[in-house]
Amino acid sequence: MVRFPMLLKAINGLFNMFYILIILRIFMSWIPNINWEQQPIKFIRETTDSYLEVFRRFVPPLGGLDFSPIIAIIVLQILQGVITGIIGNL
Repeated sequence: MVRFPMLLKAINGLFNMFYILIILRIFMSWIPNINWEQQPIKFIRETTDSYLEVFRRFVPPLGGLDFSPIIAIIVLQILQGVITGIIGNL
């Protein structure tokens, strides 16, 4: 039995929102003439790039493609599983 179902829902919601922001960031990188200083694009870039930069240091682009978001999403999923597992067992 889960003792904190609302907390788990909130945490999962935050993780899901961050997944969506990362995916939007990936799609926006394919647009050649995007204005990165325009809102909400600037918010998405600033929110996701600090997290993605961690993985860009270790995963170099291959053939001009940046695979760091894939690794970042996998790590985020593992982190989500660990956090929700801990809270679910409280």
